[in-house]
Amino acid sequence: MTRISDLHKVWMRDPEYRREYDALEEEFALMSALISARVKAGLTQEQLAERMETSQSAVARMESGRVLPSGTTLKRFAKATGTRLRISFVPLKAAKRA
Repeated sequence: MTRISDLHKVWMRDPEYRREYDALEEEFALMSALISARVKAGLTQEQLAERMETSQSAVARMESGRVLPSGTTLKRFAKATGTRLRISFVPLKAAKRA
């Protein structure tokens, strides 16, 4: 059986795949941050949903990247996980010169 992680390594050699994957970097980072905050708070998706006054499926959609949460939702998420929301903008990496 082929593992998805092995396929991903192969696909990353394809410039078009890599470009599309890299374009999703911010969304992957957000999903990872949401899951990490929930896990560090020791909460299940259901417990977090209850604290946020929403459904478990809404939390699952946020963590999967199927929806991009609003600023208000992120504030509620932070409060429910006992964290503080911090958003920052960082300069793009300088293009390598040939």
